[in-house]
Amino acid sequence: MTTARETVLGRIKDALALAPAPDTTVPRAYRTGRTLSDGERLALFTDRLVDYKAHVHTCTADGTAAVVARVLRERGARRIGVPAGLDTAWLGAYDGEVRQDGADIPAPRLDELDGVVTASAVSCAETGTIFLDGSPDQGRRALSLVPDLHVCVVDLSTVEVGVPEAVARLVPERPTTLISGPSATSDIELERVEGVHGPRTLAVVIRTDA
Repeated sequence: MTTARETVLGRIKDALALAPAPDTTVPRAYRTGRTLSDGERLALFTDRLVDYKAHVHTCTADGTAAVVARVLRERGARRIGVPAGLDTAWLGAYDGEVRQDGADIPAPRLDELDGVVTASAVSCAETGTIFLDGSPDQGRRALSLVPDLHVCVVDLSTVEVGVPEAVARLVPERPTTLISGPSATSDIELERVEGVHGPRTLAVVIRTDA
């Protein structure tokens, strides 16, 4: 006996066979090449992040360790996870427990962590979006999704104005995670609920001279 699903899919298949799709040229004339000064990109990026309820901290490169440690201390993070390729100097002022992540660690065990610290690949100021591409200093996707706190270090030199400019800096073959503020959704009454699909708290440390 044919199921309703098989009937519907069969009719769709027959219809497609009778009316093959015409050749279509997809326009690729994206708006690219936009630039802003460092100060303007920083202001725009910060404005978007704050609007998404992320916590933004700025520092110079040599102040990274102090700011990361302060953020972790203020959030009560005593046990954190880090990707294998993270710059260990960034944790030089942190006095808590640091666990290096690896593919052999089951994802559920990441819930034992108070937070995670990662780097980033590129960011978009216009949308307040941070891109992670799974590089050694960013780690696997689960590491940035399971712990309730994500401290993400962003170099201002990697912040582009718009999405086309940001995407152009990515390696297409690498897995990409897009982060726009802490994880959040709204229920049927439009009540905002945070931490549903990822970290409840996102702290972004922007290094203004890197």
